[in-house]
This record gives sequence, structure tokens and C-alpha cells, in this order.
Amino acid sequence: MLRQTPRGFLLDVKATPKASKDEIKGWRGNCLMARVTTVPEGGKANEAIIRLLADSARVPKSAFSLVSGATGRTKTFRLVSHVDVVQAWAEGLPSE
Repeated sequence: MLRQTPRGFLLDVKATPKASKDEIKGWRGNCLMARVTTVPEGGKANEAIIRLLADSARVPKSAFSLVSGATGRTKTFRLVSHVDVVQAWAEGLPSE
């Protein structure tokens, strides 16, 4: 789920690049599972994850900012806007 910190709300995502389709799988613990078809080269997979998160939550891409994990599979995004909308969307996702 979203974590509140003094610097804002954070969202942890476990990314799977080169997947068969773009999808949000749901929660595994406190980490959101996301799969994207894009290859992890030159930040393309990170951009695809931001686009997938934004499209799924129905908020602008600018609502998410990558703060850690640019080259790893576990990523942390800061929510810079639309926190209430993303929180409601996230709470409706299944847990594994």
C-alpha cells in the first residue's frame, strides 16, 4: 500500500520487464506487482511502468515520480499529486 513519509506518499513496485502483456497483478505484501512488455533499456521499462500505473489509476503520468530502483526490479515511486485517487484505486487491487 501507499506509505506516508515526511516527504510525501511512496508506492513500492516490483517490476517484471519483457512480460507477455502490460498488467498490474495486485499486491504481494506491501509491494505492487507490475508487468510490462518493454525491455529494460535506457529507462524504457520505467517509463512503461509509470504509464501503466497512470492509465490503471486514471491519473496523469506526472502524478508519479521514480525515486529509487531505476536499474532494479524493485522500484519506489513518489506520488506528487492525485494521492486520494491512487489510494482508492490501490485499495481495490487484489492481494496474492
